[in-house]
Amino acid sequence: MSVKSKVLAACATLTLVSGLSMAGAITAGTASAATPSCGPNCIDIFSKDFGTLIPPNPQFTLDVLKQGNKVGQPLILFRQSNSDPALDWTVSNQGAVSDFYSAGLVSSALALHYGCGYNLNTGNCSPTINPVTGHTYPNDFAFEVQYSPYGVDSGLCAGLASTAVAGEGVTLQPCGVSSKTVWVADTLDSCPSNSLYLDEVPAINGSDTNFSHPYVLTYPAAGYPTDTPRPQLTVTNLTGFSQSGGGSFARASL
Repeated sequence: MSVKSKVLAACATLTLVSGLSMAGAITAGTASAATPSCGPNCIDIFSKDFGTLIPPNPQFTLDVLKQGNKVGQPLILFRQSNSDPALDWTVSNQGAVSDFYSAGLVSSALALHYGCGYNLNTGNCSPTINPVTGHTYPNDFAFEVQYSPYGVDSGLCAGLASTAVAGEGVTLQPCGVSSKTVWVADTLDSCPSNSLYLDEVPAINGSDTNFSHPYVLTYPAAGYPTDTPRPQLTVTNLTGFSQSGGGSFARASL
């Protein structure tokens, strides 16, 4: 597959918004919570509510509940450790939305809004204005994140069991099979004019069908990683954006 990769390149500082404000964001960066076996191939995905990309490092990162290596296992945030294989994640696939569309992993409707007007006949992207959104086709970055305990690919990625709906829990699902494990960096809803939030963009699930208020990866606003039962990541509607008052989402997700 043309988007196959093991490293997070263009997305090294990608922030995935969570909670109620840009300040509580989920970020992908070089792993410090990975086991030695996974090492430099691993990445950390975490909420900025609980740390940053630079020291002090994040306290809590993306984790598979109870190390369950099976389809449907819930995903949470858990305390950083270099001995916990449930914290080991690699990037399974990465590329532009058009790459995922040409590989049959996202719908033509999603490609229309976040891709490039990909033409199957010519293999080229359209540089023209999207007649539906009024924006130039962005051809956003898209990726899959694979659970790789001790550096061993599981074939399971962070995703959804069915087409995205508000409040659906994020779980382990087979990688490279459908749009449900694909995440799109929504550049049109980022905040490039505010340097404090330059790298922060919502991560839209690839199965999204709501293009007015897309379903984005979210950590529960009222949750904390040490709560029991552990709060599960979900997808939630992105319902508002404003740069006033520090640049915050009225209702945000990854």
